[in-house]
Amino acid sequence: MKSDIEIAQAATPHPIYKIAADLGIPDSALEPFGRTKAKISLNFIDTLGNRPDGKLILVTAISPTPAGEGKTTTTVGLGDALNHIGKRAVICLREPSLGPVFGMKGGAAGGGQAQVIPMEDINLHFTGDFNAIALANNLLAAMIDNHIHHGNELGFDVRRITWKRVMDMNDRALREITASLGGPGNGFPRQDGFDIVVASEVMAIFCLATSINDLKERLGNIVCGYTRDQEPILARQLKSHGAMAALLKDALAPNLVQTLEHSPALIHGGPFANIAHGCNSVLATKTALKLADYVVTEAGFGADLGAEKFVDIKCRKAGLQPAAAVLVATIRALKFHGGVDVKALGQENLEALETGIANIERHVNNIRNHYGLACVVAINHRTEDTDAEVKLLMDKLAHKGVKVILARHWAEGGKGATELAHEVVRLCELPSTFKYVYQDSEPLWDKMKAIATKIYGASDITADAKVLGQIKKLQESYGNYPVCVAKTQYSFSTDPALRGAPSGHVVNIREVRLAAGAQFVVMVCGDIMTMPGLPKVPSACAIDVGPDGKIIGLF
Repeated sequence: MKSDIEIAQAATPHPIYKIAADLGIPDSALEPFGRTKAKISLNFIDTLGNRPDGKLILVTAISPTPAGEGKTTTTVGLGDALNHIGKRAVICLREPSLGPVFGMKGGAAGGGQAQVIPMEDINLHFTGDFNAIALANNLLAAMIDNHIHHGNELGFDVRRITWKRVMDMNDRALREITASLGGPGNGFPRQDGFDIVVASEVMAIFCLATSINDLKERLGNIVCGYTRDQEPILARQLKSHGAMAALLKDALAPNLVQTLEHSPALIHGGPFANIAHGCNSVLATKTALKLADYVVTEAGFGADLGAEKFVDIKCRKAGLQPAAAVLVATIRALKFHGGVDVKALGQENLEALETGIANIERHVNNIRNHYGLACVVAINHRTEDTDAEVKLLMDKLAHKGVKVILARHWAEGGKGATELAHEVVRLCELPSTFKYVYQDSEPLWDKMKAIATKIYGASDITADAKVLGQIKKLQESYGNYPVCVAKTQYSFSTDPALRGAPSGHVVNIREVRLAAGAQFVVMVCGDIMTMPGLPKVPSACAIDVGPDGKIIGLF
């Protein structure tokens, strides 16, 4: 059996100009990066404003497991399938982070016969967007320390500088550091640390901005530190936002690539969904909606994290309204939620499957009743799935009134997901009941409680006196902002070991952070890390370059 990268490298991609032409994008609107990838100019995007929007389809998943669910693969397969049945569809994805690529998760370009290409480029440097985001972030960090070194006119309290440097790599040694050592010429020593690029506020701003002007305005609103009187200091007071926008100007244009079946795909931006809002850029999604009748996009991790933030942050801020949702699951992952060890997931186990179905049932309930979206469950088919297991899952969910479709896109490409595509088209024609989990007018505390009790199945939320004081202070100026929850993706609770659908747990808010440029308030719950570490045997150990210059070992 060929590996994902071998399948991708054996493909014969169309020139990117042909992919663009099929969408009605002229050559003059492209900034090509070789023959198979290009950026779509912002000037061309501005001309699309009067066109009607296509239907927006959200692909989400059950709570992730080490077994994997194949959400990106399903997104690609569904986009190919919609084109296969004669619809005009575009796929919108996030750009992969090098942290997971070299860490434990691997790449994020799909798999099998449902991939976006060039797979190696997309998973590695791509068009340099993440580098631009890191540079813009770190420019602000450098200007903060430089300002303090040259007299600190704005009155930064060095104990209350909130802006961290970033890099797009898992490196636990950089979580907590001491900066500016080496004497007076190097500034004032202080405690500092790094985040991964995809956890940075600049990444969130990049993905929510709708234009260069909006980008610059948001960058200027970043709160990067406080005075001794705890007054916020903004990036615009350092006069850094213009230069930051200059670094991001070219990156802001969405990236156009293709699938193995030559379906167009816009891959742009990539905030983590367990830390930030986990969606591709608003610019890419809105552009795709003007170019196609159906746009298939994904939100990171499970429907309790990525989908909730897609609804309550991205759709709210961008005025988007999805028409339907696809909930991705695998039989083996549901057995894992039913208590089966990873090593035994290939064996039929109806009892464990029935127990694990509680996880998918809660996600279905959330999607339909709390997000107001019509929903179909897509089982990402695997060869070890037994007929009895598939029948049990279909029977159980039939009682919930939701259709379950076995999709074979990994092995067969678009034709293996045509049944799913037809069902999605049907769902898109149903009357919309889309809604948010909470309203803008609700206090920050009540917004967090609504997410925890409605979506996570918690009984309550808690916070210590310090965090309560911070939330109260933020409520005064930023109470209308949505809440972005940072927590483990592996459980509805804040304990990654609690599988299935735990209920009655209490969600503790460990920390609160303001993202004034992105216009949301981050509630950090549990032991979530904004700078992940590498596993004992990183994926990087298997990645290499052959004598012919081809990348090997990516997956």
